[in-house]
This record gives sequence, structure tokens and C-alpha cells, in this order.
Amino acid sequence: MRAIVLRHGDTFAPGEPLRRIGARTDLPLVESGRAQSRRLAAYFADTRFDRVLTSPLTRTRETAALVAPALPAEETDWLREIDHGPDEGALETAVAARLGPSALAAWENDAVVPPGWIVDADARLSAWQRFLGDATGTILLVTSNGAARFARLALSLPPAKLRTGAYGEIVDGRLAAWDIRP
Repeated sequence: MRAIVLRHGDTFAPGEPLRRIGARTDLPLVESGRAQSRRLAAYFADTRFDRVLTSPLTRTRETAALVAPALPAEETDWLREIDHGPDEGALETAVAARLGPSALAAWENDAVVPPGWIVDADARLSAWQRFLGDATGTILLVTSNGAARFARLALSLPPAKLRTGAYGEIVDGRLAAWDIRP
């Protein structure tokens, strides 16, 4: 089994203030996000994907369509971005002010869900474990950073950021690469 885990491309234009965007905000890719997706498509041009799984959000479906245009994407809810609760759509500076640096560090480093965010961490982890235990072939998964962190946890590894337009690779239950931008 080979799983290529992609984070969707950029949804903010260069210079635009960053906001905390999750499950309730369905943004399309911006031009730089489409360019990231085209670079990923070129990088994986010789890869024959057996399946493509995405979250239901536009940005992941657009990324998948650019990377693997010949395959229909299967939307799956366990790849959906997390719900940032009261921080959904807020500027990153406001999120940091509300939560404080220790809560954000606990999320980034240990996947401890910040107060008010809506994340069923056990269900996410179980879904990744089931997928990694049952999957066969070469599968492209397009999701968000918040959802992708559970892939690493399912492998008993600490969470780590997956930047927009970057990928991770899991081969036969072992992490082969993470956060690579072609």
C-alpha cells in the first residue's frame, strides 16, 4: 500500500491576512494554490493512482482534480477539515490572543484540541488506522493540515505540519516522507 497525503493548495492570496479556516468555510484555491497543485501534478505525473479520496470541500476537490484528473474523487468525511468553533474565520492573531501560545502549541505538538474547537480526535484517529490497515494499491488523499495530522498519529508518530501544496507518503504502514513541496 502506498498513500500519498496531500494538503490542498493555497486559499489565501499573497499578502492577504491569514485566517483560521476549517470545516465551515468552503474556499476555492487562489492562483498560487492552483500553481502548487500543478507542480504536484507534474511531480506525480508518472504515478498510477488506484483511488482518489478527498474531503467534501472545494479546495480539496480542486486540488485532486488538478493532480489526478483522470480519476473521480471519492469524498470522505473523515478527511474533512476540523471545525475551529469560535475561531472559524478569525485572524490568526485573534486566535492566538484568545487561546494563548500554550494551547496552540499543545495542538501543534500533541494534537490536544483547543477549547471550543470541535474535533472528535478518537474518531479521526480510528478512521486513519482503519484506512491504513485496510487500504491496498496507490491512493491519493487530499485533505487539510488539521486532518492530516491524524495520519501521523495513526502511525504512532507525533503530529507535524503539512504545508499547503505539500505531500506526505506512507508505504506499507511506514512514513516515507512528510511535508515535501515539489
